Amino acid sequence: MLADSYGRVATDLRVSLTDRCNLRCSYCMPPEGLDWLPAPTQLTDDELIRLLDIAVRRLGITEIRFTGGEPLLRRGLVDIVARTAALEPRPEISLTTNGIGLTRLAAPLRRAGLDRINVSLDTLDQQTFVALAKRDRLADVLAGLAAAAASHLAPVKVNAVLMRGVNDHEAVGLLRFCLDHGYEMRFIEQMPLDAQHGWRRSDMVTADEILAALSATFALKADDPDQRGSAPAESFLVDGGPAKVGVIGSVTRPFCGACDRVRLTSDGQVRNCLFARQESDLRTPLRAGADDDELVRRWQRAVASKLPGHGINDPGFLQPARPMSAIGG
Repeated sequence: MLADSYGRVATDLRVSLTDRCNLRCSYCMPPEGLDWLPAPTQLTDDELIRLLDIAVRRLGITEIRFTGGEPLLRRGLVDIVARTAALEPRPEISLTTNGIGLTRLAAPLRRAGLDRINVSLDTLDQQTFVALAKRDRLADVLAGLAAAAASHLAPVKVNAVLMRGVNDHEAVGLLRFCLDHGYEMRFIEQMPLDAQHGWRRSDMVTADEILAALSATFALKADDPDQRGSAPAESFLVDGGPAKVGVIGSVTRPFCGACDRVRLTSDGQVRNCLFARQESDLRTPLRAGADDDELVRRWQRAVASKLPGHGINDPGFLQPARPMSAIGG
């Protein structure tokens, strides 16, 4: 197992397939972009699948979520999903994307074995989208959502980050849009993971504020807390259900005590927390000929040193050196 010293066991592996992205969302990276990781440092498809095989066969991983950057930019993505689905025991496979390219890839990904999908959508207003993402691609994201639903990647979840004075007035509209289309809405507090290190607590729209805004229009009832488990989102029935909305209060309502996640970056580094300041290298021993037992030991040591919490609310908190695009969500 991948256990830490606080009794938590990691069963959910988040895998970044690339640090590249075709959007420039302001809470993630600057408009000019970033220096991408050199191609030779990236895990090859075969290297990645070997590590995933070790994770599910030897370390108890039961869910694999592919992230980025933007994972749809990874060449060979469909084959990676198919090879992951062939692992034994078969993990649940999901993907987080900005949706651009889903019109072409949703059906092939579903056939390859993808179970679920999350699409980032922070606004329904074209001008606001361009201001946030620096690209005029809202229509592509909406088409991608429709393609995901048509391909039966259910439930289709929509992730939104609300920012004060930018899109915080759209909470009700975003939820209404998801209710009308059969998607599941999730609002996420903005976290200090931008490459510019420009995050300010005062700009963050809190979970309480989001719930207050939604409650002015919808009747929200907290879902059974015993059903939450290690899920990051607090779930609420909307107008009596069955539709639900989720709120992820990573900053003001941290859920570190139940965290079951571990992360693998596209260049083969294990991160035991989204906000970890240290990483553990698997790529170097992998390429040097390490056997499975050695890779298992290194992975276990990496998770064993996990801290009790992310520390965002501590006076001495420092953002991780890597931005979100290089860590994976």
